[in-house]
Amino acid sequence: MAKPLNIGLIGYGFMGRTHSNAYRKVNQFFDLEYHPVMKAICARSEETLQAFAERWGWESCETDWHKLIERDDIDAIDIASPNNTHHDIAVAAAQAGKMVLCEKPLAINAAEGLEMAEAVEQAGVANMVWFNYRRVPAIALAKQLVTEGRLGKVFHYRAEYLQDWTISPKVPQGGATLWRLDAEVAGSGVTGDLLAHSIDTAMWLNGPIHSVTAMTETFIKERELQDEPGKIGPVSIDDACAFLVRFENGAMGTFESTRYARGRKNYNTFEINGEGGSLCFDLEDAHRLEYFDNCDDDHVHGWRSILVTDFEHPYMDKWWVPGCVIGYEHTFINALADFLDSLASGETLQPDFRCALDTQIVCDAVLESAKSGQWIEIAGG
Repeated sequence: MAKPLNIGLIGYGFMGRTHSNAYRKVNQFFDLEYHPVMKAICARSEETLQAFAERWGWESCETDWHKLIERDDIDAIDIASPNNTHHDIAVAAAQAGKMVLCEKPLAINAAEGLEMAEAVEQAGVANMVWFNYRRVPAIALAKQLVTEGRLGKVFHYRAEYLQDWTISPKVPQGGATLWRLDAEVAGSGVTGDLLAHSIDTAMWLNGPIHSVTAMTETFIKERELQDEPGKIGPVSIDDACAFLVRFENGAMGTFESTRYARGRKNYNTFEINGEGGSLCFDLEDAHRLEYFDNCDDDHVHGWRSILVTDFEHPYMDKWWVPGCVIGYEHTFINALADFLDSLASGETLQPDFRCALDTQIVCDAVLESAKSGQWIEIAGG
């Protein structure tokens, strides 16, 4: 019988829903030694919190995260609250001996991220950052093909992450639902929110980044404050960011992200070009991986589209029959399954806090370069 793992989740927004869904379903599809118990949900609004708990099956509610951490019946703290809360909660949870799972980006900046990584390491507690796109089966297959050496020496890596939801000047900033447009809460705009995903994926597939040069733009300089209707304040986050990188393996990289790409809703793509072949992925067609193999005979040279649904593909033996695709929510279930499996095996799960700190360091360097106009060498890169 699976061992219970009592979860305390902080935050009940978009990520709170995805995490709750994962806790409810993971043991229905994966054979694991642990099963999560949805012991407590924590947020500030008691009335709406109770409704969320009843809908998703959380046993109890807390409105103070300090009290949640102090509870003896909580084994793991899951942080799905805004970015500026990650540091204090994670450090306190680690010092209390709790396992810590944290949404991305790890922190507001690398200085806070370092303290978080050191806290979980000093406490010796299991930890994970929810970079869920690593658990998209097609991206995991891309990692497998790279590891097998099928691309050979890599020359180019290019990534785009495009959305369009902030184009209207009528969109306010701040508050409970639009905190991603407030730098004091989010830390940055598309750099921390979207490009953190792209950077993590890139370094997982192609290794460390050595140096970056970047530019950012804020297209609408002032917006109404959501919590103070009629009051206008300056916009302090980046609406768009583009940067160049050099990887340690010598490859060149280009990254672009914006919330002003009309018609793009969640267009997250990457392409890798190597001496022996190329890979291309688009999250809006997430069940497919495009692959070019230069070893093919000349008369059949061409890109192939791999439908990533067979039992031989990463994670897919846990889901449906070949040809049946899975969705966005399943990536969180896959990630949680890997975390629970790592508890049983004793192996360190990636990405952990230390790994996510590497991504945070690159994000900081990107923002620094955008201000200075200079190439920035990554610390340790």
